[in-house]
Amino acid sequence: MKVTIDGQSIEVEPGTTILQAARMIGGDVVPPAMCYYSKLKGSGGKCRCCLVEVSKGSEADPRPMPKLMASCVTGCMDGMEVNSKSSERVTEARKAVTEFLLINHPLDCPICDQAGECDLQNLSFEHGKSQTRYIEEKRTFEPENIGPNIQLHMNRCILCQRCVQVADQLTDNRVHGVLDRGDHANISTCISKAIDNEFSGNMIDVCPVGALTDKTFRFKSRVWFNKPYNAHRECTTPGCCGKTTVWMFGGEIQRVTGRKDIYHEVEEFICNTCRFDKKDVNDWVIEGPRVFEKDSVINQNNYTKTEKVIINTEENILLGRAQDRKKISMAEIDYNEKIDGNLIDSNKNG
Repeated sequence: MKVTIDGQSIEVEPGTTILQAARMIGGDVVPPAMCYYSKLKGSGGKCRCCLVEVSKGSEADPRPMPKLMASCVTGCMDGMEVNSKSSERVTEARKAVTEFLLINHPLDCPICDQAGECDLQNLSFEHGKSQTRYIEEKRTFEPENIGPNIQLHMNRCILCQRCVQVADQLTDNRVHGVLDRGDHANISTCISKAIDNEFSGNMIDVCPVGALTDKTFRFKSRVWFNKPYNAHRECTTPGCCGKTTVWMFGGEIQRVTGRKDIYHEVEEFICNTCRFDKKDVNDWVIEGPRVFEKDSVINQNNYTKTEKVIINTEENILLGRAQDRKKISMAEIDYNEKIDGNLIDSNKNG
């Protein structure tokens, strides 16, 4: 089937969604996605960030779709034409969705461990507004302890439900989910039961905001101060690939995450043993530095393209000190010469 998105055409297989087709094309035509996750079955259709305009339904029925469609759950048709970045209507809709997502989201970026790799930050940078029209009190929730490894910040949650789907599809017994309805809906374990399944740590990787963070890394460092390296180990946990990204500060591994692609989705899931327990450099085979997109805040601390810099600190500190000593200490001044070192002309000044 042939699909055209923002003037760029591509051949796709039946069953391909508009979002998947856009990712095949790449670039600016790719809609943002906060709830869709290609590795999780049934994800998508909740955040409405990926809205697009279908200007032509198909060759068989060329009528445009009257409403904006969620590209992550809308299948492609032969001859379909879609407007994404090129549509002002789509741009305004994405700005409105972003504004709704930020209504209850606290301004936690200065203290949030997700800062620097947060999808909501990226969305806000592109579609957010500098001012808010919301004057009511923000929705808040009481802190809840869900275990020794994962920190839940429900105030930051946008209810994408990725963490619930991870628990459904990777773990044997899910103990958390979405409770209550409407404005009171929240992620909880209901009976304050600890989430301790061996693959529960993947909830941290799939969370697009700072609602689920790593307790072992909490407040240790900003991600842009860490150096990410690809690493692997022979993991004996069934289902774990053992391929990770280790985040190092000097010679210390401060956290371990799954490897992510350009859409910030985990390539393969890892177990809690690799994520939380293996923080010694000797536990891993370091493959090399991990490359991030050029616009990433993590990439601003790039260390893969620079040569080693040697600064002769002591020499630079002492530079000019002999001359400064003359200006500061009267005892060091030779009265037969000026401060600048030139001899005094006794014939002129005598």
